[in-house]
Amino acid sequence: MKQNQYEIIVLDLDGTLTNRDKVITPRTKKALMEAQARGKKVVLASGRPTQGVMPLAEELDLKAYGGFILSYNGGRIMNCTTGEVVFSRELPVESNRTIIGLAEEHRVDILTYEDSRIITNNAECPYGKLESRINSMEVVEKADLASYVDFPVPKFLMMDDGDYLAMVEPRVKAALGKNFSVYRSEPFFLEILPRGIDKAQSLERLLEVSGLSREQMIACGDGYNDLSMIRYAGLGVAMENAVLPVRKAADHITASNNDDGVAMVVEQFLLT
Repeated sequence: MKQNQYEIIVLDLDGTLTNRDKVITPRTKKALMEAQARGKKVVLASGRPTQGVMPLAEELDLKAYGGFILSYNGGRIMNCTTGEVVFSRELPVESNRTIIGLAEEHRVDILTYEDSRIITNNAECPYGKLESRINSMEVVEKADLASYVDFPVPKFLMMDDGDYLAMVEPRVKAALGKNFSVYRSEPFFLEILPRGIDKAQSLERLLEVSGLSREQMIACGDGYNDLSMIRYAGLGVAMENAVLPVRKAADHITASNNDDGVAMVVEQFLLT
């Protein structure tokens, strides 16, 4: 495809759009603002909750340019201009007690989300504090979490040290069965989402809404949860710092997130 036929760029956040300090570098921001000024669409695709993506969406002015937020790893898509949620998929309420019970059984901490708050069994958990800090969300501890979470949620995060979670992961997968997606987004985070929720499936729905094709899409990422969208997009781009399977699946490898890798992609494929 000719380089100027790409119309939409999908960006993972941590390890991709933002550098080690979790900020967008000046060169990357300038390139993305220029691309949007030329009518290109920007989509921020993250495992983070919607509120955790908002500050970056505001920095890039996605509201003015008709961009989208794909949060909860694809569990929710929001049109930044209208605030409309164009797609949402949540865990069945009846599974909440089972999932929280599994966390208790394996003696790991667990959190989920309620509006702009993080709800957890243990507000002192260092990994929960990290999630709070990354997303600028208040943490609220509930002694009886299973009774409290009687509403649908997009996902749960089980938290513990990586070596221990590596043992817990297959047990949780086996206990929950095929209707759930269970994977680690970080060594210390075990994510539990509805089955079939991944970035690629949600991007397919987004393209239906926007009237664009996958051939017109660039997707950039670095982690395992980016693999599906990198395979799906017309141009799948791995950051230099990406995990090996992502690098192998990519059509193009750019510089690392600390070296303006996203800016280079925008300059080469959207601005030439």
